[in-house]
Amino acid sequence: MGEMGFLGANLPTEYGASGVSNVAYGLIMYELERIDSGFRSFASVQGALVMYPIYRYGSEEQKRTYLPQLAAGQMIGCFGLTEHDGGSDPGAMKTRARRDGESYILNGVKMWITNGNIADIAIIWAKDDDDVVRGFVVPTDTPGFQANHIKHKMSMRASVTSELVMDEVRIPASQMLPETRGLSAPLSCLTQARYGIAWGALGALEAVYEDALSFSQHRSTFDKPIASRQLVQTKLVDMVTDHTNGLLLAWRLGVLKDAGTMHHTQVSMAKRKNVRVALNAARSAREILGGSGITLEHPTIRHMLNLETVDTYEGTHDVHTLILGRDITGHNALV
Repeated sequence: MGEMGFLGANLPTEYGASGVSNVAYGLIMYELERIDSGFRSFASVQGALVMYPIYRYGSEEQKRTYLPQLAAGQMIGCFGLTEHDGGSDPGAMKTRARRDGESYILNGVKMWITNGNIADIAIIWAKDDDDVVRGFVVPTDTPGFQANHIKHKMSMRASVTSELVMDEVRIPASQMLPETRGLSAPLSCLTQARYGIAWGALGALEAVYEDALSFSQHRSTFDKPIASRQLVQTKLVDMVTDHTNGLLLAWRLGVLKDAGTMHHTQVSMAKRKNVRVALNAARSAREILGGSGITLEHPTIRHMLNLETVDTYEGTHDVHTLILGRDITGHNALV
């Protein structure tokens, strides 16, 4: 991926990235997720959740130290925000960063961390002595840092998912991202990742639609292909309509992002809508495939189970609903 320029592709070329437009970046995410959501997740985390915070909030030294290696795929990163008791409510995080002279000492546990067991560095979010959320670049070989591989998953099986445990992890104070102050910093990173997801989910939708369409044209019942049945055609029409609408939404979002006028609530709308219609399409495709739909001879069940995770992470469907509701009405139903 690094050799092809896929990692952090929409960041400036100054630090080794490709510098492509946000629409082009979205298309990369689309094609990666057409293969597998876990495949796209690897690139999303590397670019939007590791490279972006270093670019946006890091010192010049941090940018020049890490970004070229991350862009080239010579270094892998992960993003530690979610905790066992702090998913949709990241402000409830318990991870602490205690100042000790010219060092910070980190203690806490992060959960559901993509790339955790293969990462060279982790972007860890923790509350400092003043209860302000700060970001830190933590080398994963630092004493006291441990990544535990989460196994027995029925979803995102191509993706490495981990629990990160930090026990008296001492890092130089210079490893703090100096411009991070408060939850707005990690949330801005999630906005970048959600943008890529809004595109990527449509790649998965295309994959299950093509699988179902092909199957329906070759599978016959009562001497006719099931593609000739009205109920099957209804499912296919819904899939291709949702795909078309979703692409228009993602494209418009990309245009706004390139113009610097995109708002995070617009990203919530796109992530919420495009992932849910992709998940529904995968379920409909599985129905068209019948018994064949539960086998790995077809990609549909794999995409369907992956999309259950995509519908949950980076803000659940319900949480994005409330974010949009707050923006529309001015009333906060989240708390």
